[in-house]
Amino acid sequence: MSKILSVLGIVGLLLGLGACSPVEPIRVGLLAGLSDRGSDFGESVRNGVILAVEQQNRAGGINGRRIELLVRDDGQDKAQAIKAAEELIALRPDIVIGPVTSSMAAVVVPMMEKAGQLIISPTVASTDFFGKDDMFFRVNCTTRDAATQLAQVLHKRGVRHAGIAFDASNRPFSDTWTKAFTAEFARLGGSVSGTQGFESAASTSFSAVISRLLRSRPDALVFVASTLDTARLAQQARRQAPGLPLSSSEWAASADALAEMGGRAVDGMLITHAYDRDDAGAAYQDFRAAFKQRFQREFGSFSLLAYDTANVVFTAMKQRTAHEDLKTALLRYAPYQGVQQEIRFDANGDAPRRVFFTEIRIDDLYRQK
Repeated sequence: MSKILSVLGIVGLLLGLGACSPVEPIRVGLLAGLSDRGSDFGESVRNGVILAVEQQNRAGGINGRRIELLVRDDGQDKAQAIKAAEELIALRPDIVIGPVTSSMAAVVVPMMEKAGQLIISPTVASTDFFGKDDMFFRVNCTTRDAATQLAQVLHKRGVRHAGIAFDASNRPFSDTWTKAFTAEFARLGGSVSGTQGFESAASTSFSAVISRLLRSRPDALVFVASTLDTARLAQQARRQAPGLPLSSSEWAASADALAEMGGRAVDGMLITHAYDRDDAGAAYQDFRAAFKQRFQREFGSFSLLAYDTANVVFTAMKQRTAHEDLKTALLRYAPYQGVQQEIRFDANGDAPRRVFFTEIRIDDLYRQK
């Protein structure tokens, strides 16, 4: 009897130790450009995801399990992106959030697909990734949606000959955006007077890009580039053609960052982006206040998209059954409530999103600070 009691005691001790062992966390990967020339884009996405993760963990995690964020930097570089993707695949997270640009998606999405790794991007917009039944979900509108609506707005404002400067290092985005804008603008009776591609680099002569573009005599300029490069293009445009209207794609959607980098040169610029800056609703104001408290600065468009994306993932994780894979759950439990709009995926994992427009007013931004 003493031997039996001893064995039972050991078994009980082992069971007790097992019950006290820490619960395995939910691992979420994040892939973004954090060290490249346009790293403000990746940092904006990272910060939005971090805020959502921290809030969810404070609320108890996902069914009692904490969320662990695994961050990798793609550097907006093919070789670095491959290495970062391989590292994330090896860690086998429940899902990877990212990448943030279409050019990096062209590199890593096929890798993730081959590995059976679920991936969701807050920002990738190229139509190259639209309408495919794969492991890649998107939360942003497409380049076609955004470019078409900007063409309509500019035409209503009297623009008839638009010149486009675009970043040729992100062709999956730039090419599809420019093609959609050109087609819609022509349908309305306007024309693209000229286009100028450039490589995003410190050595690029933005003065020369603008000079060549002005030879086609446009009555407005459109920039399809990162925040930093859009700011540099705007500065050169103000020097060479001070009165010409300027506008940008959603790639450079952060008005505050544009103002910091471009100064008075971006005053009056029309930007395309994914949220309503004038929203007085509680959800938007709460997000804005929480972001500013956490990071000591105003958020950018990409932070809101990333925050929405992370919360979509967390909601699906909480609602799925024990034997339900996350891809099925993401499709099944929509719609998801974002900060400003509902997010509903179609059968291919694509979600439509409203497009908004804002004119940058430097004095108003300064007063807000």
